[in-house]
Amino acid sequence: MLFVIDNVLTPAEVSHARQALEAAAWEDGRKTAGDQAATVKANLQIPQDAPVAKEIGTLILRALGRNPTFNGVALPLRVLPPMFNRYDVGMTYGAHVDSAIRHIPEAGVRIRTDISSTLFLTPPEEYDGGELVIEDTYGTQKVKLAAGSMVVYPATSLHAVTPITRGSRWSSFFWTQSMIRDDGQRRILYELDRGISEARRLIPDDSHAMVALTGVYHNLLRQWSEM
Repeated sequence: MLFVIDNVLTPAEVSHARQALEAAAWEDGRKTAGDQAATVKANLQIPQDAPVAKEIGTLILRALGRNPTFNGVALPLRVLPPMFNRYDVGMTYGAHVDSAIRHIPEAGVRIRTDISSTLFLTPPEEYDGGELVIEDTYGTQKVKLAAGSMVVYPATSLHAVTPITRGSRWSSFFWTQSMIRDDGQRRILYELDRGISEARRLIPDDSHAMVALTGVYHNLLRQWSEM
């Protein structure tokens, strides 16, 4: 499932991130691409071990932790430390599928990439092109969001970034290993959780119906989760 989550970062956080990244050293984005993806990738990235990447990455992880929509949609088990990319005029990223496994060097662990996320750091009026094009069972979606907003979608999706024709597009991207591997099961749990939240405004929490619905949610989560 594809979800747009608005205002993940506040305007002040976006401004701070942009100022910090302005002073950073960018490198060829192909350094972090697989063999196939490297042939269609033309962008810039901040080195993963750069202090600014760690600083702004921590800021983003804190924002995700306080965001109920992200946590309800992704049901995160592990989140790869956020990375940062930049597309200037003429840069693009052709159609590709993200690697299934990513390594977190400092933690010495690997994560399965169930969910891809792109957090936009540039206002859409500052650049032309640069749409994130995502293809999956829900059809083809073109995504270009306000600075501070984010799109999350299955990492199994074929996706691309269209060429920049004016300006520059900056964003953060990262992957999440969910407690629930299957995208369809994650959607069921999200819709059930949302339904329970709406029902709580109409039905007392201690009613049999609310207790039963909440029990169903947690029992499905218990049955489907991988910890």
